[in-house]
Amino acid sequence: MAEKEHSLSENRVNRIGAEVRGACPEFDAEAFTRDVVADFPRLGLKDRIARTSKGLHTHLPVGGLQAVDILLRSLPATPESAGITNDFGFYIYAPHSHFVGEHCRTGEDLEQALDALRRFTSYFTAEDAMRYFIADFPTETFKVIESWTEDPDHRVRRLASESTRPRLPWSVRIPVDLDAGIPILDRLYGDASRFVTQSVANHLSDVAEDNLPLVLDTLGRWRAEGRASAKGFDFIARQALGTRLKKGDAAAYEFLGYPADPPVELSPLRLESNQLRIGERLVFAADLTATGAAKLRVNYVLSSPTKTGKRRVKAYVLKTTAVQAGQTIELSKQHALTSTSTVTLVPGKYTLEIQVNGRSSAPAEFHVADA
Repeated sequence: MAEKEHSLSENRVNRIGAEVRGACPEFDAEAFTRDVVADFPRLGLKDRIARTSKGLHTHLPVGGLQAVDILLRSLPATPESAGITNDFGFYIYAPHSHFVGEHCRTGEDLEQALDALRRFTSYFTAEDAMRYFIADFPTETFKVIESWTEDPDHRVRRLASESTRPRLPWSVRIPVDLDAGIPILDRLYGDASRFVTQSVANHLSDVAEDNLPLVLDTLGRWRAEGRASAKGFDFIARQALGTRLKKGDAAAYEFLGYPADPPVELSPLRLESNQLRIGERLVFAADLTATGAAKLRVNYVLSSPTKTGKRRVKAYVLKTTAVQAGQTIELSKQHALTSTSTVTLVPGKYTLEIQVNGRSSAPAEFHVADA
């Protein structure tokens, strides 16, 4: 693993040990580090966090909230003095929140445990640990979370939205109603911090996966209230509806001012080549002619084979624009056919289509061979 500020490496574990020993001289930092990093070669990042938390539990001379008090006192005086220059924080401090979630998740410890997570999140987001408290003590935890929406630290306010997301990536689902977080978002959508409003938008995007009408109603109410700037509201709305736009949902387009039946004509797709290899570029173009004035969002949609035999369909934004009657624009793109860390391209039949305000064109077919 690269030695980066956001990773959890041997050097970072050494730093944790030194900071904890500064708050607790009885803590054997060298034994802690040896114990933890011995397992690192076979562990990914999330498992490294859990392993480091386990090491803290093993080597701290006390447990529970007493141990958490040591971890809190081990923190540098401020995130800035810790060297943190971003909003998200350093993975160095992820094990601290994990420890709270593992060893202080009881009704008796709840108030102090949640307050510890509030403090830790300024050093590294505590959203994952919060999920377990929400699952076990939903009513009590939501009450505390609502108070965080007025916290002076924007990272704590963001935690209020992020920890309650229905589909938080890389974390457990929480057994609460889909609309449980809306009262929290009501308090945050006008926040001055983009870190906070990005989370609000992501939270709504999660909700939109299962209940688009609820999201549209919420956005409509916020727009009428006017507590967010026009620019801030537009950002949240676009981000919140982004996935539904790519899926062609007419209601999402209409909400943002894009007519679901746009007055345009589209020429057949032109492919530079319909025989390509993995690693090459798909080059395509089409002409769009407007028969009336309209606001347009143009996507291109690729359908590709997978190793399992299922098709992978992914939409990409090609252009957003406003057109006048009689105007013709050329839509063109060069798309690299390369694998990524999460998607492996395989040979086979691919299709491409243009989507204008959710309305799809006739697809064009091409074939991709091995590199």
